[in-house]
Amino acid sequence: MSSIVSAELIMIEEVLRGESKGYVLDFSNKTLAEFFTLEFDVDLYGDDYATEGTSKANRLRSFLKQVDDASAARVLSRLMAHRDGIPAHLRSDIRPLGEGQLLALINRLERGEGVAGIAPKPIFNRRQYEELRDELNTLWDLDAHPRGYAFEKYLKRLFDTFYLNARAPFTLVGEQIDGSFQLGHETYLLEAKWQKEPIGVLELHGFHGKVEQKASWARGLFVSFGGFTDVGLQAFGQAAKRVICMEGRDIYEALDRNIPIDTVLERKVRHAAETGLPFAPLHQLFPPSPS
Repeated sequence: MSSIVSAELIMIEEVLRGESKGYVLDFSNKTLAEFFTLEFDVDLYGDDYATEGTSKANRLRSFLKQVDDASAARVLSRLMAHRDGIPAHLRSDIRPLGEGQLLALINRLERGEGVAGIAPKPIFNRRQYEELRDELNTLWDLDAHPRGYAFEKYLKRLFDTFYLNARAPFTLVGEQIDGSFQLGHETYLLEAKWQKEPIGVLELHGFHGKVEQKASWARGLFVSFGGFTDVGLQAFGQAAKRVICMEGRDIYEALDRNIPIDTVLERKVRHAAETGLPFAPLHQLFPPSPS
């Protein structure tokens, strides 16, 4: 457990309060969960952090009480940095001196003057990311035909690792589906291509046609290891409604940077919904932090 005492927890909640009690800054449940996943590899919405209640503020309180001082300091520091990006008139002002008090607390926690605690358990073992990344590289050594099948099997294993309930390739009357998976409450059909040449508009329209013939709630993910042509994406994006795109580099960089694949897919879906474009590279969706 950390050395944070009850009075300090109250101060933290007041400084980081959002629109009302129980909220944390401007976070929704989804964005707070994503924040902890990407920044700290922690599942804030797991059972471990529901001991104080299930509101955002209560989950944060539970986390801060359980972890070591160094982890608590790191989280509070990042939350304060996020708070600095919120316009002043939208921040909580119920504790005018609280900002200085919280910064002083962070300094104390960073110095390690409190009781040693336990670092939070990561969502995924980082070794898993490395193994999946390295396995992707080994596919290069296979011949073209077996490599395509191996890529499909690899994607199923990748999606299963991130609890996406993947299904292996299957055949319907007159067509082959490379697999499917669940993202949230949506079912996604999968098209997977491992080839050096970027995928063009004909292949994209062909897969989109498969998806269009299924139930209205079906969606599609086209994974092309070699990427997509700019012209193809531009032409396809004007009509794309239910398909998002991912390239091999997205997968490799996500694993190399320890970004969960389900989080990558969610960000791609949101980007497509907001822009009408089926593809954005990972480095655009997750800009690297300044070194």
